[in-house]
Amino acid sequence: MLRYIVVFAALCVGLASLGDHAESRGAQQSAVTAIDIALEPDATMIQRAEAVNARLLKVFPKGFALGATHHPHISILQRYVRTADLDNVYASVAKVLAAEKMSGWKLRAFKYYYIPWKSIGLAGIVVEPTDNLLRLQQELIDAVAPFTVRTGTAAAFVTTPESPSINKPTIEYVAKFVPKATGRHFNPHVTVGIAPQRYLKKMLAEPFDAFTFSPAGASVYQLGNFGTARKKLKAWEIK
Repeated sequence: MLRYIVVFAALCVGLASLGDHAESRGAQQSAVTAIDIALEPDATMIQRAEAVNARLLKVFPKGFALGATHHPHISILQRYVRTADLDNVYASVAKVLAAEKMSGWKLRAFKYYYIPWKSIGLAGIVVEPTDNLLRLQQELIDAVAPFTVRTGTAAAFVTTPESPSINKPTIEYVAKFVPKATGRHFNPHVTVGIAPQRYLKKMLAEPFDAFTFSPAGASVYQLGNFGTARKKLKAWEIK
């Protein structure tokens, strides 16, 4: 079960053309919105993630490039919320963030990993789950609880011509994020790209130069297929 959870937590890329699609409807005007509350890493992590992403694109050009619609981030919480309450969600998240001193946090990235999917794998840089991250996650769970609904449909997500459908595992995963991907099950990471498994196995066997970085911001995204943070709805700088 844990492997199933991590697969869909890690599949934060636009892979609609590679999967089985269950539903496809417009998302922006739905009564329910599927959101991702995420931390935006500083330049240290972004540079490392982009370098690995470029490396993987050379061996698997069909993968995704990090950029405006695939910005490196650490997902902290995914939820279905009432669209009419989004402003209340933003205000509640802002209150939590204001009480934290995240600019002083030092997060440690310590290894690569990948999730196998058919002949390919989705790679990421794994971050140690600190007490600060776990506390922040629980505070955000509590803060948005009044605006959360149990589940949603494909209409809660962003769709695009390139990724027109939302599959059932994505819909179900967001509904079960709490408690299936929180607390002791939390796997903080930054997704960096896709490549054939045989290549990723060699990459994971290489020595990993562990490094530290800090959060530079936080955002609320609207999710796309496979849990992609596709549309930035609100952003905060960390000072």
